[in-house]
Amino acid sequence: MGFVTPDYGTIFWMLIIFGIVLFILKKFAWGPILKALKDREKSISDALNSAEIARKEVAGLKASNDQIIAEARREKDLILKEARDIKDKIVSEAKKQASAETLKSIEYAKQQINAEKSAAINDIKIQVTELSVMIAEKVIRKQLEKPKDQEKLVEDLLKDLKLK
Repeated sequence: MGFVTPDYGTIFWMLIIFGIVLFILKKFAWGPILKALKDREKSISDALNSAEIARKEVAGLKASNDQIIAEARREKDLILKEARDIKDKIVSEAKKQASAETLKSIEYAKQQINAEKSAAINDIKIQVTELSVMIAEKVIRKQLEKPKDQEKLVEDLLKDLKLK
């Protein structure tokens, strides 16, 4: 029964040994243990702060990325609009040039037609004149077969010349 009920001497030595162990632990173990716990707590706190900062940076980068994407889309739309404007301008200029060329060709054709028309009219006038002269010659020959008729015609022509 000695194990179940301790003796006063055993209690005394247990208290002294416990005090020595407590003193040694306090002197050599508690300081480093508490320091290690504080260091651990500080590293966890720093890690949490770093994680929070990293989360904010990621959120900022995501916002920046979204802004860059939106800016790229705006630039793409602007470039496409400029390309459409350039295409429309080129098509418009090509239409204007084609229209001008068409008008120029039409004007040239009109000039050619007028020139050919004038030449044809001149040819017709020359032919009419030649025919008129031939007809007049034949008519005058028939009318002036007699010398008396010839003299009368000459006198009439001379009178007409003097009057004018």
